[in-house]
Amino acid sequence: MKNQEIIFRKGSKVILRPLQESDIPLFQKWMNNPKVTHFLANVFPITFIDEKNWYESNSKSTKDRVILAIVDRKTKKLIGTMGMHNIDYISGVATTGSVIGDERYWGKGYGTEAKMLLLELAFNELNLRKLYSEVIVYNERSLAFSNKCGYKEEARLKDHHYKSGQYHDQVILSVFRSDWQDVWEKYSSENKIKIR
Repeated sequence: MKNQEIIFRKGSKVILRPLQESDIPLFQKWMNNPKVTHFLANVFPITFIDEKNWYESNSKSTKDRVILAIVDRKTKKLIGTMGMHNIDYISGVATTGSVIGDERYWGKGYGTEAKMLLLELAFNELNLRKLYSEVIVYNERSLAFSNKCGYKEEARLKDHHYKSGQYHDQVILSVFRSDWQDVWEKYSSENKIKIR
């Protein structure tokens, strides 16, 4: 029996799908790449067992998080992960996070599209009203693609992260469904994205 392509959400550039066990070696490679981890809080080496444990805890279906693999629609290559965490259905809020682990895809709109697809799920299916994200201040690509998705800076934690021998601010960004809706209509129209 041939493997069927699994598609949870599809855009013009990316497919979002559930995590698969076969993704673990690539996740481990990314989480040990200094060019990738420079933008993350982690500073310790990640073993295969560490990554397998992360996969096992995050690949289980729960209602408080959604974590998806980002796949290049054209090549079917795994390029990153995108997720919503700490989903609070009473307050209608959650936090989002993403990693584009394959450097060849940085700055080319893949993260923006993946985030827009995740926000569509959050706002139009899960009925959330606000999402937020935390970014180390020097992560200019993450700040730029968050702004393209409608996020705005809400707060700053001064000197919050110690990286490369210096302290850096953590920027807290948020987007409300009401602000995102116009951004989504324009983005989905320009990129010919139809969810249904």
